[in-house]
Order: sequence, then C-alpha cells, then structure tokens
Amino acid sequence: MSLSPAAPRRHLHTRTIRCEGYERDDGLFDIEASIVDQKTYAVEEPYRGRREAGMHVHDMKLRLTLDREMTVRAIEVATNEAPYDPCFTVAPAFKRLVGAKVGGGWRRAVQDAVGGTKGCTHLKELLMPAATVAFQTIGSWPKAGKVATEAAPDTAKRKPYFIDGCKAWAADGPVVERLFPLHYREKK
Repeated sequence: MSLSPAAPRRHLHTRTIRCEGYERDDGLFDIEASIVDQKTYAVEEPYRGRREAGMHVHDMKLRLTLDREMTVRAIEVATNEAPYDPCFTVAPAFKRLVGAKVGGGWRRAVQDAVGGTKGCTHLKELLMPAATVAFQTIGSWPKAGKVATEAAPDTAKRKPYFIDGCKAWAADGPVVERLFPLHYREKK
C-alpha cells in the first residue's frame, strides 16, 4: 500500500538514518547507526561557509555494544560533519550510557546522560532507532517452525517484553495465540 499522491512540491531536505545489528564472535552485539542530512540546494552557513547542494549538513555515527540482556557494555560516537565546532566535542558524554539497559527506562537514561547541552540532539535521537534495531537483532524468531516457548523452554514462563506492545502482539490476538500460546489471553 502506498501513500496517496502528494500535492505539487519541491524536495528540500533528506535525512537518511541507517541502523545495522551484528552478533560478535565474543557473544556481544554491535548496533551501528548513522544519520546524514543533506540539502537539495546550496546554502551559506555562518561557520562553514558555502555548502553546495548534496553536501552533508550532518554525518554522524554511533556503535552500541550490548550483551544478551541488552545492557550497554560500550558506546562509541563519531561526528564527521556538523555545522558548529562544539558538535565535535560531545563523544565523552555518551560514555555515561555504559551500564544502562536498552528497554524500559532507556529514553530516560539517554536524556539523563546526553540530553540538553550535555550531548548532541542528532546522536541522541539516533539512539532510539538503534534501540529498536537491538531488539530486532538480539531477539530472534522461533526456529524451524516451533513456537517460541518450545524453542526456548528455559525462558518460556516469562512474558516476552513485546507482548501487548502493539496491536500485532496483543496478548488476546492471533499472533500471540500461535507463537506464544502460554501467554495468550482470551478477549474478555
């Protein structure tokens, strides 16, 4: 399904966010994310001067290293392009996230560590899609057609974090009934 046809318009800005998840040989996981902003027209910036169409306004990257419990074991950030000199000095603040857990309370931990003038708005925002990619990377689909509770009997009794997190994963819905029957609850 596509969006409806757009009104007549001009393309002015593109923000590209890319996130990738990796399993490391040492059993940890790396989530790498990048953000690139570009204008479709030339601009005169106050500090960098003339920037031609397509030049990067922002080009920033981060790597979260997580354990299986989603605890941040390491974080690295890099600012390759930014309009102001202080943008290149924020990396140390992100180290405050080491020990934080991706999941409930993640947004608060990020705000406390790098919110406001402690960090960079763009890198801070990039931590949110990186977190969802962490769940996609570390959590896994049931193997060989088994329901998840059969695939991982040691964790079968704990309710997975994603149940009741969206319409598809409603505890009283068909997806949970099929894939997590122990956690299925009939509609009242």
